[in-house]
Amino acid sequence: MNYKLLIILLLILSSCADVNSVKNYNVIDKSNKFSNYGFTLIFSDNLYAEKIVNKKINERDLVIFQKKLEKGASVKITNPNNGKSLIATVGKNSSYPIFNNSVISKRIANELELNIDEPYIKIEEILQNSSFIAKKAKTYEVEKTVANKAPVDEITINNLNKKKTTIKEKNISSEFNYSIKIADFFFMNSAKLLKDRILNESPVKNINILEISKNKFRVILGPYLDLKSLQKDYSNIYNLNFENLEIIKND
Repeated sequence: MNYKLLIILLLILSSCADVNSVKNYNVIDKSNKFSNYGFTLIFSDNLYAEKIVNKKINERDLVIFQKKLEKGASVKITNPNNGKSLIATVGKNSSYPIFNNSVISKRIANELELNIDEPYIKIEEILQNSSFIAKKAKTYEVEKTVANKAPVDEITINNLNKKKTTIKEKNISSEFNYSIKIADFFFMNSAKLLKDRILNESPVKNINILEISKNKFRVILGPYLDLKSLQKDYSNIYNLNFENLEIIKND
């Protein structure tokens, strides 16, 4: 038998398997630890009254709703615009719009100084033996006591560097420029097969393949310069049931 032909066939089959299985995990970055970039919702009573969210969050709690994580799990939430981060606990299983990667309390938004008009965050699942949790645990009870006594937009806490920070609501002006990350592949051929699948099975046309490195090829949609077009294509691609779509802010 022609061994060169056999190798080529195996590579093709491997590529096809990657594309079919990308619905269930990210081909390169698959791991047991959940991580996601995207836009959160900042909880308010209006969201609950209008049934956009079906569970309530106390505005002073360090609580996040996230559909892919179990109740009680710990997560690190980061504001990529300023590098501020904190530890929060996953609350009850709640419904919320598919475009959003979570729902957070007003306290979290204030402490991270999120732009309330563009609340972009990174969520990372934290393992229980993480040193980050151990360090934050020492300050949590102090923060909780302060939070229960003060208005949310006037909370003052000591962070890990022991510098006082006054939390206030403020908007951070930035140019709107985002892309939707679908998956990363080892092989360019796998990325091209997925691109073809998206073109055939969805109305999305703005699809690109980025060569991140020699063995890392990213299938990405965009860029998007306005929220409406980003939401439209996110909704269209969501219907293909990819496991962990991410919204990436472009530099």
